[in-house]
Amino acid sequence: MKALVNISTCLKKKEAWISNTLLVAIFVGMFVACNPKKESIEIGDDDIGGIVTGPNGPEAGVWVIAETHDLPTRYAKIVVTDDKGQYLIPDLPKANYAIWVRGYGLVDSPKKEAKPGSTLDLDATIAPNPQAAAEYYPAGYWFSLLHAPDKSEFPGTGPKGNGISPGITNQAQFLRQIKSGTCLACHQLGSKGTREFQASLGKFNSSVEAWERRLQSGQAGASMVSSLHQIGREEVLKMFADWTDRIAKGEVPPTPPRPQGMERNVVITQWDWADPKVYLHDLVSTDRRKPTVNANGALYGALEVSADYLPVLDPMNHSLSQVPLTVRDSTTQVATGPDMPQPSPYWGDEPIWNSKTNVHNPMFDDKGRVWITATVRPPDNPDFCKEGSDHASAKAFPLQRANRHLGYYNPETKKYTHINTCFSTHHLMFAEDENNTLWTSGGGDVIGWLDTKKYEETGDEKVSQGWTPLVLDTNGNGKRDQYVEPNQPIDPKKDKRISKGLYAVSPAPDGSVWGSSLGYPGAVIRLNPGSNPHETALVEYYELPLDSAGEPVEGFSPRGMDVDRNGVSWVALASGHMASFDRRKCKGALNGPDATGQHCQEGWTFYTEPLPQMQGVDTPGSAEGSYYTWVDQFNTSGLGANTPINTGNESEGLLALKDGKWVVLRVPYPMGFYTKWMDGRIDDPDGGWKGRGLWATVSTRAPFHMEGGKGTSSKVFKFQMRPDPLAK
Repeated sequence: MKALVNISTCLKKKEAWISNTLLVAIFVGMFVACNPKKESIEIGDDDIGGIVTGPNGPEAGVWVIAETHDLPTRYAKIVVTDDKGQYLIPDLPKANYAIWVRGYGLVDSPKKEAKPGSTLDLDATIAPNPQAAAEYYPAGYWFSLLHAPDKSEFPGTGPKGNGISPGITNQAQFLRQIKSGTCLACHQLGSKGTREFQASLGKFNSSVEAWERRLQSGQAGASMVSSLHQIGREEVLKMFADWTDRIAKGEVPPTPPRPQGMERNVVITQWDWADPKVYLHDLVSTDRRKPTVNANGALYGALEVSADYLPVLDPMNHSLSQVPLTVRDSTTQVATGPDMPQPSPYWGDEPIWNSKTNVHNPMFDDKGRVWITATVRPPDNPDFCKEGSDHASAKAFPLQRANRHLGYYNPETKKYTHINTCFSTHHLMFAEDENNTLWTSGGGDVIGWLDTKKYEETGDEKVSQGWTPLVLDTNGNGKRDQYVEPNQPIDPKKDKRISKGLYAVSPAPDGSVWGSSLGYPGAVIRLNPGSNPHETALVEYYELPLDSAGEPVEGFSPRGMDVDRNGVSWVALASGHMASFDRRKCKGALNGPDATGQHCQEGWTFYTEPLPQMQGVDTPGSAEGSYYTWVDQFNTSGLGANTPINTGNESEGLLALKDGKWVVLRVPYPMGFYTKWMDGRIDDPDGGWKGRGLWATVSTRAPFHMEGGKGTSSKVFKFQMRPDPLAK
C-alpha cells in the first residue's frame, strides 16, 4: 500500500484500481520519472569525483579529503561538495590516495582507496551525539565557551583581591592580553591540545593545578608564567580551569554553519615541510608588488626561534630542501635558551628550539631574491649607530642596540648575505619606488629602512640604511621641527615625538608607509618620509576609538595590518574584528595639537569576524583573534582586487571580506590550521583559476597541538577559488 500511495501522489491520482501487472509497470515508469537519473560528473585522468550521500540523501557542504604518502612529501587535497552532494578533486599527481568525508554533523567516514581517473561515491557517517560532532569544530567555537570576568571585576585588585592585575583596568584590556597580547599570538586556544589535558602532563588535584603546571611546560614556560602574572595569576587559572572542567563534563559549542556559496568553490592543496620539532612563522612565494615573480617556483619559510634554516618547498615536484643560515658573529646567543621551568608533556626535557638567526619574516624582491629579518650579531650596536657618529640617522637619533637585523638569500648563487642594521627589525616590505626601499617594523622608537638600490651599487650596509623617530606635526606647520619627548606636554611651537613602535609595516602606493601599533586601544600609523627621511619624516597617529570613559566604541587592539591600492589600511583586532581606516573620511585636521590619536574616529569601520562571542562578553566582536590582515591587491585569489583577508587563527581558515560579507575558507584537515601571514601568487595570468592562488603555512608555536599530535610537522597550504564546486 505504501508504494501505491507514493505512486499515486506522484501521479496526482489518489484513487485508482489497477491490476498487479499494471501496478508493476507503472511503479517502474513512475520511479524513473519521480527520481531522474543521477547526473554524471566528468572525471579526467587526474581527477577523482563522485557523490557523498548520508542516510537522508546527498550531503551538501561537506569536505572530501584525498591524502597520499607516495610523493616525496605528504600531500593532500580538499574540496567541498555542492548542493547535490557532488564533488570533484582536480589535478591530482599520480599516486594512491586515501579518500574520506568530514563535515559538521558528521564523524569521519571510513577511508577508501582510489587513484586519479576514478569515480568514487562516498557514504557520510552521521555523528552519534553532539560531543562527537563537536570534535570537528574549529578551535574558536570551543574557545567561545571561555567565560571572561564580568566588567564589574575591573579594574583588577591583585592577588589578594579578585586575582586580576591592577594594571588591567577594563574587560577589553583583559581580552586583549589573552588574545593578541599573549596566548593567541603564539598558538590557538580551543584546539584539542589546549581544551583537554594530556595524560603525560601528570595527575593533579584540580584543573587549576593542572593549568599552572601546563603553563610551565617547555622552553616557552618562563614566558607563559610571566604572562600569567602580568594578567592576573589567580583569575586566569580559575577561568581556564572552569572552561576545561565544563568541556570535560560534556558542554559543547554551537554548531558552525557548513560552507555556503563560493565557500564551496575552494580547492585546498597541502604539503608537509620543515620537521616536527620546529615551527613556522610565515612563508613567501613572490614579490608582493608584482605577483608574477617566481611563477611556479619554490616557497621559502621562516622558522623564527626554532631552527637556523629556511625550509623550501618545490610545489611542482613536491620536494623539500633547506637553506642553512648563519650569523656573522659566532658569539651570538640562541634566541630562546634550553632552560625550561617544567618538562614538555610532548618532548620532555629535550630543548627543541636552538636558533640564533631568529628569522621572522621573508619577502621576495623583483629579482627573485629572498629577504629576511634575521639576527646577524649580538645586540650591542657598532659605533656608527651611536651618538658621535657621522651617519645622518645617528645624528638625528642615535641607537644603542638592535636585536634583529637583515639578510637575503639568492637562489641563483645559493649565497646568503648578512646585513647589519642599527635598528631592530620584525616585518619587512618593499616600497614601490625607484630605490626598491625595504621598510621594516620592530624598531621600537624608530622606523628603519634599507635603500637596496644603493646597497647593490656600493655593497655598503652603513650608507644604505637609515632610520627615523616617530614625530607628530603637533605645531601644524607641515614640516618637522624640534620636538618634545613622549613624556613631555605639547609645546605649540614644537612637534612631539611618540614612542609607539610599528608591529606591522606596509608601504602604500602613494609613497607613505603604514604600520600598526600594539596595545590598548592600539593604533595605525602613517609615515610620510619626505625628501630626506632622517630629518623630514612625519607621522600621523590614529587610535582605535574610545568613549569618554575610556571604553572601546567597538573594536580594539590591532595586531597585523596591510594597506590597499587606495591607501585604506585594514587591520586585525583582538576584539574579534577586521577594521578599516580611511583617512579620507576624517573631518578635522590631520595634524596640529589635537591630532594625537582620537581625532578621526569617523575614519574607522568595523566588521565582526564570523565566530560566536565569548561568554561573559556583551560588547561587539567575537571569539576570533586574527593575527594579521593581508590585502590581496592584485586579485591573486580570484576573489577580486583589494580583497582584505584575515588569518582566521581561531576559525582555522582564511577569512576574506568580499563586498562586506565574509567568505570562510576553512581548513578541515588536519585540525589546528593557524597561520600568521599569507601570500598571493599568479603563476599564469591567462590560466584562469588554476593560474592563481593564496599560500599560507601553519604558524603555531605548538604544531604538536594539531591533529596528529607529536610528530606532526608544519604544512604549506594553497587556496584556489574555482568558478563552481565541480570545475576542472
